[in-house]
Amino acid sequence: MAGHSKFKNIMHRKGAQDKKRSNLFSKLSREITVAAKMGMPDPDMNPRLRLAVNAAKAQSMPKDNIQRAIDKASANDGDNYEEVRYEGYGPGGSAIIVEALTDNRNRTATNIRTAFSKNGGNLGTEGSVAHGFERLGLIVYPADAGDEEKVLEAAMEAGAEDIASTDDGHEIWTAPDDLHAVAEALEKSLGSAETVKLAWKPNLTVDMDEGNAGTLLKLIDALDDDDDVQTVWGNYDISDEVMEKLD
Repeated sequence: MAGHSKFKNIMHRKGAQDKKRSNLFSKLSREITVAAKMGMPDPDMNPRLRLAVNAAKAQSMPKDNIQRAIDKASANDGDNYEEVRYEGYGPGGSAIIVEALTDNRNRTATNIRTAFSKNGGNLGTEGSVAHGFERLGLIVYPADAGDEEKVLEAAMEAGAEDIASTDDGHEIWTAPDDLHAVAEALEKSLGSAETVKLAWKPNLTVDMDEGNAGTLLKLIDALDDDDDVQTVWGNYDISDEVMEKLD
């Protein structure tokens, strides 16, 4: 059940996220507002909102910011965002999935197409790369949550499908519909998770050489800089050796 972790490469670099905390808070607030609008404004009664609030807390987002985002939905204030998915090809034969929340599809599509074309990629049509990924729930715990045996046992008891542990931490994968229930069960045994979200897990990964990796990371950063983009997923694998040369 356990295996080598590829998550640090599947999702864009967390370090880049940390440098853009205000941008990150804006994205988290948008997800909270959308989740609260789609269901009850109470996290205990709204699984998606609970996940969004937990994600915000994991990034040390202030309670006031979280409450403001919920209140915005309750007051029916602000823009109406819709969920949009974009798919495309990056350098070195990589496949990229971009998830966005937007109030203007034309603006977002133009920005994302520009990011791809300026950084060695091509925006494809919906469905062009998603067939190479599996839609799953993902729960991430830091390494200090417990050793591999402890986390594996907790994950199996909670109903998880798979787990990968490395020195960096633990990834726990679930069926999409089981994400909330598994996350809730794990919170009781392991505490709060770093990440709880629906994810795109690639069936196969593509190794990146130094040249392609550098261009690819520029593409991912350009996408992540867009306010409408929530998450960027890919099927690329960048070795530690290549990453060290790029840092």
